[in-house]
Parts: sequence; C-alpha cells; structure tokens
Amino acid sequence: CAFPNSRAYSLVDSSQVSTFLISILLIVYGSFRSLNMDFENQDKEKDSSSAAGSFNGNSTNNSIQTIDSTQALFLPIGASVSLLVMFFFFDSVQVVFTICTAVLATIAFAFLLLPMCQYLTRPCSPQNKISFGCCGRFTAAELLSFSLSVMLVLIWVLTGHWLLMDALAMGLCVAMIAFVRLPSLKVSCLLLSGLLIYDVFWVFFSAYIFNSNVMVKVATQPADNPLDVLSRKLHLGPNVGRDVPRLSLPGKLVFPSSTGSHFSMLGIGDIVMPGLLLCFVLRYDNYKKQANSDSCGTPGPGNISGRMQKVSYFHCTLIGYFVGLLTATVASRIHRAAQPALLYLVPFTLLPLLTMAYLKGDLRRMWSEPFHSKSSSSRFLEV
Repeated sequence: CAFPNSRAYSLVDSSQVSTFLISILLIVYGSFRSLNMDFENQDKEKDSSSAAGSFNGNSTNNSIQTIDSTQALFLPIGASVSLLVMFFFFDSVQVVFTICTAVLATIAFAFLLLPMCQYLTRPCSPQNKISFGCCGRFTAAELLSFSLSVMLVLIWVLTGHWLLMDALAMGLCVAMIAFVRLPSLKVSCLLLSGLLIYDVFWVFFSAYIFNSNVMVKVATQPADNPLDVLSRKLHLGPNVGRDVPRLSLPGKLVFPSSTGSHFSMLGIGDIVMPGLLLCFVLRYDNYKKQANSDSCGTPGPGNISGRMQKVSYFHCTLIGYFVGLLTATVASRIHRAAQPALLYLVPFTLLPLLTMAYLKGDLRRMWSEPFHSKSSSSRFLEV
C-alpha cells in the first residue's frame, strides 16, 4: 500500500523523495548481494573437492529459497489469510507478532551490516570461525554484525523511533531480495499478477466487505510494547515498563515531511516483490553476458539495433519501477487516499521487460527457467 497517512497527504516532498531513493537503493543493493551470493556458491562448488568443502557449499545453497509456480499462485492467498488474522485478532497476537518480527529484523539487519563488519575486522582479525558449541561457528565479523543488530533492536523497543524502525525494515528488504529467487519470467508474472490483485482488492474493495480499509488499518496500527506487556503480566508496579512507547512494526518504510506534519509510507512488499523481479533480470543480464562471451560475441537478431542490444533488462526494469512509484505518488495526491502501489509498479516493470525481451528474442528463454545451463565463472558485470 503506497503512502497511507492517517493525518495528511501532500504533493511530492522531501519525505516522498527519500522513499524513492531508499527503495531504489535497497533493490539495487539487494540484487547485487544476491548476485554476489551466486558467485560465492560457484566458487565453493569449484573448491568442493574435499568432503568438508562439499558440505559448506551445500549448506550455503540450502539457505536460498526459490519460488516455484505453485508457491507463486498460493502466496497471495496466504498473504490474505495473514492480513485477516492481523485485522481480526491483532489484540491477541500482537505481542507474539512483535517478538517474531523483532527476531527476523535482528537477523536481517545483521545480514545488512555484515559486509561493513567484514571490512572493519579484516585488518585486525583473521577470518577464522569461532565455535559456540551447538549454536554453530561464526567469524568475528558475523558476531560483530549480530551484536550491533541486537543493540539496535533493543534501542528500537525502548524508544520506538521511526528511524530505527526504518533501519530494521531495510534489513528485511535486503535479506528477502538476496535469499529469495524467482527462477523464470513465468513465475515472476504469476507472482506479481497475483499480488497485484491482492493489493488492489484489500486497498480498494475490502471496505465494502469489512467496513474498513483492511490494508491501511493493519499497516498503520501500532502494537503494544513487549516490555509494557511483561511489566503488567508480572505486576512489576505502575512505573516499571509503562513509559515505553507503542511500536510501529518494521513492515514499512516511513519518512516524515520537512515540516513534520505528515509521514510518507511504503510497505516493504512494494519494495521486495518488484525487487525480486529486478534481481532475476540482473542475474539474467549476467548470464547472457557470460553466454555471449563463451560464444565469442554472437550478435543479436538482425532487426534490433545495436543500441537496443546494449540496453540491459536491469536498467529497463529499474526505470519502470521508478516511474511506477512516481505514478503511485501522483495518484495518492489526486485521490487523497492510500493507493495499492503494485497496481502501478507491476505494469511499469513487467510490460517494458516483456516488450524488450520479445524485441531482443530472449522472451522464450527467459520464460522457462533460463539458468539451468552451466554458466561461466566470469564475475565481471557492467551496471
């Protein structure tokens, strides 16, 4: 849901520009983290001559979740069920949901901080793993990133500040884009089309059935602070844990305007789902570049100009995402109401991609899982 606001709606201002830039940066960064994970997996597969090397490579591959056609069809249904549970039983499940969200956000933000921590610890610490018994083995960089993430979550629970919530939401976005894969353009179209219908129904038509905009209410409803709930359950006294604020959960990006009179809001689903598509086309651009290098630069179809062949699918889809996000903002200003962002993002990303793939002659290959053939080990990619 794009830019729901309980107090006011405005023209494109600093808060909405911040939302544009941050969402695009998250998609680009998450896509490149995903591509880098592919490169690391390829390197581990090559170095897996020993039994230990094979085990490490397989465990890394198992951390990546690939969505198939069945999952793409049922994901909007599962999301609808979850939305209804949050709408009807929010008071009963809010503490459990808050704790689960905090745990996931901690892990995701640690993943977001990991490259920075690796850079900081490289000069003063070897990258040897430290054993923690049944908990596993971790490097110093992983321990540092996890510690910083736990500290951030604790400060967020104590203060409820929107900036900390945004940081956790950014970690969730990057982790989901990096660890979830779309295997083909067919699955991408199924998933995004189903989520478009899901978004439009729950924003535009849910009020006719439930007498309330279900999407907006769930997205904007704050949850009780677990510290406050714990103090009441344990009867710790009226002054213990009662000053902590209610928490706005990190399922969205929120930015205040320059005047502080209103907030711009964008759900992380409107970043992650198009981000998965951009991750797919980035991987395909790299796959096609490697294939062309292996075939000594075989030219594309004769009816396509050389300039068109040089335009990457990633750039095309990223521009479409920006235009779709801008259109959603204008629509929210015109209608003075929250808009389903995927209504604009899906056509502006999928249609240019399908058109370009058809003109370049890649549509059939992209449609049916193009990455099954073995790719080159080249790690060079122009963006």
